[in-house]
Amino acid sequence: MRMWMKFFKAILKGNWKLSPLSWFAAIGTLVYVISPIDVVPELFLPFIGYIDDLGLWGVMSVLAAREKGRWEASLRKESIDVGEVSSE
Repeated sequence: MRMWMKFFKAILKGNWKLSPLSWFAAIGTLVYVISPIDVVPELFLPFIGYIDDLGLWGVMSVLAAREKGRWEASLRKESIDVGEVSSE
């Protein structure tokens, strides 16, 4: 959980740039879930109506995990391994 918080802080501080696809998906997911227009309305099909919302959150979760993985890989790449430094 701490790495997620560090990841979000890196985004907010501008230390990590999200891909345009991730931004588009995040904004689209929020707008779709909040908006009253829905593909499967919860009013008529209460349980089935939430499936499309959950599907979008699932896609957004996968994209967020992918972005976090790329961020963590960049951190590992930037770190210095002391064992590989030679004293010639």
